[in-house]
Amino acid sequence: MNICVFLSAADLDERYTRPARAFAELLGRRSHTLVWGGSDTGLMKVVADGVAESGGELLGVSVEFLAHKARKGLDTMLVTKDLAERKAELLGRSDAIVVLVGGTGTLDEVTEVLEMKKHRMHSKPVVILNTEGFYDGLRRQFERMQAEGFLPVPVNELMYVTDDPETALDYLERVTTTAE
Repeated sequence: MNICVFLSAADLDERYTRPARAFAELLGRRSHTLVWGGSDTGLMKVVADGVAESGGELLGVSVEFLAHKARKGLDTMLVTKDLAERKAELLGRSDAIVVLVGGTGTLDEVTEVLEMKKHRMHSKPVVILNTEGFYDGLRRQFERMQAEGFLPVPVNELMYVTDDPETALDYLERVTTTAE
């Protein structure tokens, strides 16, 4: 399975890198392909290293203005002209999406993917790996949107939230196998 991971390229504390590395190693050991922003910095590097060292494949999708940070020697590396094209490639080349901790870029990616799913432009499972409660506020916001009528689709139909890397991957493997 090709699993797109949205995440930060920043250097982060071990409380965020440890679960991300654990998830990456599971991806690799279970022979999945990491589809990600292609960066060789920060948390993106941690995850790519974990997948590669555990036997998984890497499919990077960088963007021209960030190509200088791109990882070398990948199984596949694409370079797009802008962020919109990058997001389209990431989604188009993946079977599922996992969201790890990140900043505004990660938030942009996940909200676009959820908006597209709401409109049935894709049906790929989206998992939020809620490390250290990082996305508690975002989940509450989506629940409020649903409760107050701004979100016509139940939150649990748009995304699955867990704080455990193995539970996240088990869920993806179960729902993508069931969908086939």
